[in-house]
Amino acid sequence: MTRHAACFARILFAIATCCAAPAIAQESMTPLLHPLFQDHAVLQRDQPITVWGRAAPGTPVTVTFATQNVTAHPDANGHWRTTLRPLAAGGPYQMTVRAGQRTQTLQDLQIGDVWLCSGQSNMELPVWRALNADGEIAAATHPNIRLFTAPKHAAAAPQEGFHDSVAWTPVTPDTVRDFSAACFYFARELQKTVKVTMGLIQAAWGGSRIEAWTSAEALRAQGSMDTALDLLALSTQDSAAANAEWGRHWAQWWTSRPGAAPEDAPWQPGAGGDWREAPASLGAWERWGVPTLADYNGMVWYRTQVTLTTAQSTQGATLELGPVDETDMTWVNGGGVGSRYAPGEPRSYPLPPGLLKAGTNHIVINVLDTWADGGLAGPASAHAVRFDDGTRVVLDAGWQYRPASGEGPPPLAPWHAATGLSTLYNGMIAPLGSPALRGMLWYQGESNTADGRAYAARLRTLRDDWRRQFGAHTPLLIVQLAGYGQPPVAPVESGWAEVREAQRRVAAEDPHSGLAVAIDIGDAYDIHPPNKQELGRRLTRLARYVVQGEAGVPPSGPSARGATRSSSEVRVHFDGVSGALVTTGAQRPIGFELCAADGSPCTYVDADIDGHDVVLHGPASQTAARVRYCWADGPVCTLRDRSGAPAGPFELVIDEGATR
Repeated sequence: MTRHAACFARILFAIATCCAAPAIAQESMTPLLHPLFQDHAVLQRDQPITVWGRAAPGTPVTVTFATQNVTAHPDANGHWRTTLRPLAAGGPYQMTVRAGQRTQTLQDLQIGDVWLCSGQSNMELPVWRALNADGEIAAATHPNIRLFTAPKHAAAAPQEGFHDSVAWTPVTPDTVRDFSAACFYFARELQKTVKVTMGLIQAAWGGSRIEAWTSAEALRAQGSMDTALDLLALSTQDSAAANAEWGRHWAQWWTSRPGAAPEDAPWQPGAGGDWREAPASLGAWERWGVPTLADYNGMVWYRTQVTLTTAQSTQGATLELGPVDETDMTWVNGGGVGSRYAPGEPRSYPLPPGLLKAGTNHIVINVLDTWADGGLAGPASAHAVRFDDGTRVVLDAGWQYRPASGEGPPPLAPWHAATGLSTLYNGMIAPLGSPALRGMLWYQGESNTADGRAYAARLRTLRDDWRRQFGAHTPLLIVQLAGYGQPPVAPVESGWAEVREAQRRVAAEDPHSGLAVAIDIGDAYDIHPPNKQELGRRLTRLARYVVQGEAGVPPSGPSARGATRSSSEVRVHFDGVSGALVTTGAQRPIGFELCAADGSPCTYVDADIDGHDVVLHGPASQTAARVRYCWADGPVCTLRDRSGAPAGPFELVIDEGATR
C-alpha cells in the first residue's frame, strides 16, 4: 500500500469510527424489551404470553422466564417477537432477555389479570377528584394492584413506542392519586372475589370522540370518511398541503350550509359582513361586555393584518398565535394554514413558501367554543409572524370580530388530538402492541352526543378493531353515560339518550360484552359525577357475569327484553330481575313514553307493575309504534328491582300481537 493509500484508509477508518460510535452507543442503550415490559408488570394469566422488542438484526434474542427459555430472531429492522407458554396466577417472577453482549432483566413480574381502561374524561377522572378522595388516597396501599398510564399523545400515524417514559407501579397513596378512579375502584372491588394481581392500563383523554380511538383502517371500512382519512395520511408527508386542502374543505362546508350566501367568505381578504372592533386585550368573548356573547357557545370570526417588507415575505415563516379556546381554523391571505383542537393552548403554524407577500397580509381565524369561556387570548404581543432569521413581527393592526351565531358545528380536522380520526389510537393504543388482556373497560360517549344515532356503528367498529389487536374474544365492559342536566317537563329528543341506546344494543348483541348501568349515579350539574366507587361496584358485578361466568350474578339490574301490544295496553317485559320490580319515590313507574310511527312527539303514559312486566295504559297504547323509558339527557328513573339495581333507559319497537 502506498503512503497516499494508507493515509486515505486511516481517514476512512476514523470517519467510520466517528460516525458509528454514536449508533453503537445508542444501540447499547436501547432496551431489548418493548417499554410495556417493566419491573412490577402484570402479565395475563392462562393465556400465551407474547413478548417483543428490538435488537440488532441477525442477533438471536433469548428470553428466560419461569423455567422457560425461548429464542427469537430479529427481522431486518430489528423487531423480534416470541411467545411463552401460559401460566397460572402467581409471582413474583424475574425475566431475563439476552442478545449478544446485551442483557435486560426485569424484577417483580406478576401473572394475573390485565385490564385496559379507556375513554374520555370520566375514565380519566383521577382518584383525587372522586368521592372521599382524602380518605381513599390515604388508605390506598395495594401491592397486588399495579398501575400503568399510557402517556397522552395524538399522532397522524400509528406509533411503535410511547411518547414519554412509562412504568408499572404498585398502588400507594402517591401512585393512585392521579390514576383513573373508575378503573382503580373496579379492580379493588373485583379483587374481593377474584384474588389475583390486577394490572390496570389507563389510556384516556378528556373530550375525546370515539373516532379518535379507532384505527384508520377500521374507520375507512365504515365509509364516508375517505376524504378526511386521505388528508390525515397527507399530513404525515406534507402538512402545508394538507392544511391548505383542509381550508378549502372547511370553506366548502361554510358556503354549502342551508341559507348560506355564496358570496359570504369571511376568510378572504376584504370580506364583507358585520365586523366590529375587538377589545385590544382580546381574551374570553364572554367578558367583553357584549350581551349577545355573554353566554355564547359557538363560532366567532377574528381578523387582522400585518405589513411585511419584500425581504420578509420571501423568507420561511411561522404564524404564532396566543392560546385559543377551543378549536381554530386559520387562514393567511385566503389560504388555510392550520387547525387544532387544543383548549387554552397557543398555535404555531408554518407558512408555505409564496403565501406571504410584500405589503398587507390578512390573517383570519374562526374560533369554535362549546363550553364555558371561549376565544382568542391576548396580549397583542402573543400574535406574530416569526421568520427564519429569528426576527418577529407582531400582528399589531388591531383585531376585528364577527359572531357566527346560529350556525351548525363545523367539520373537525382529522388530525385534531381528541376529536380527530385515529389520532389517539395511533398515539396511545397502537404503542401498547398486542398483550393479552382479561378485558377492556370503555367509558366514553359524551363527545359523540351531537350525533348519537351514529354511535352504535362507531362502537361496533371500535370493539372489533381492538379485538383484532388484543384478542378475538376480549371482553368489553361498557359504562353507560350517567344522567346529566335537568329532567324535562315533557318528552324530548336527546343525543345523550341515543348514545345510551346504542351502548345498550351493542352490549346486548355480543356475549363477550356487557353494559354497566350508570344513569342514576350522575349529577345534574356536573358532567363528571364523582361517585366512581359505586361505578366500580357495578363494573365488578358485570365482570363477574360476563368475564368470570358467574351465572348466579345478574350482570346489571332489570333489562327490557321486548314490548308487546294486547287489546288496549302495551306490556314491557323485563329479564334479570332480582326478586321483584319496584319503584322509588312513587307508587307507580314514571318516565315511560309511547311514540307514534309518524314522527309526532312522544307522550308520557301511566304505568303499572305486573310481575316482571310494566303495563302501559292510555289512548296512545293502541297506536304507538315504540316505547321509550328514561329518555333525556338527565331523566328521572324510578324503576328498580329488590336488589336496588336500576332498570336502564331503552327504546323498543312494539311487537303487534306477540306473546310473552
